[in-house]
Amino acid sequence: MATPDTVSFGYEEVPATAKTAMVGEVFSRVARKYDIMNDAMSGGMHRLWKDRFVRRVKPRAGEAILDMAGGTGDIAFRMEPSGASITVADINPDMLGVGMERAAERGITSLVWSEQNAEKLSFPDQFFDAYTIAFGIRNVTDIPAALADAHRVLRYGGRFFCLEFSTNEWPGFAQVYDVYSHHLVPKLGKLIAQDEDSYRYLIESIRRFPPMPAFAQMIREAGFSAVKFEPILGGLVAIHSGWKA
Repeated sequence: MATPDTVSFGYEEVPATAKTAMVGEVFSRVARKYDIMNDAMSGGMHRLWKDRFVRRVKPRAGEAILDMAGGTGDIAFRMEPSGASITVADINPDMLGVGMERAAERGITSLVWSEQNAEKLSFPDQFFDAYTIAFGIRNVTDIPAALADAHRVLRYGGRFFCLEFSTNEWPGFAQVYDVYSHHLVPKLGKLIAQDEDSYRYLIESIRRFPPMPAFAQMIREAGFSAVKFEPILGGLVAIHSGWKA
């Protein structure tokens, strides 16, 4: 599928050829404060969402797992005790740097760290048993290309799991969260990370991401079977999954 000439960057339309670098600049700026801001923005709930996500993935000893857009290590650290062989991949070297430092602080030496573009992975076909991506897919320029490459690098019987913000469907709560996210999160970004604009983009990127059924259809179109999604907090976030059959 060809990449369109323009794509969304938050609420802006920008040249598709420019988005990857623009997103890279955002994450380079926020890398050091990324996890602190996640706590501030979600009231710490992102930790529970990630725990739930890893329980769904069910990593097992002997498996090869690719954790894409996993730079700071949050998902990989949760999967590492399983004994799986985990590759942490991210397009942003600053995010990977933070993750490697955190791994060293924890004495974790078993993880492989790799700078990768989700749309054009350097791994061979049918290389991994599972592919995970948490809060990263919405920042990819060409999401169908990334999904297709996820399918390519998975072995037959392999599984795809994605944790991402979505469209809240609870009456009342959606409106409250909308006000909070648009008006308070950028202010938190300014206060904690001295970066209001980056956090405004992150919130806007959530609003531009497809609703759960539409994203599930994109996963199917990439070749996955048994695709389903699990809303959390009415769809504030969702776990999407599929299998390579």
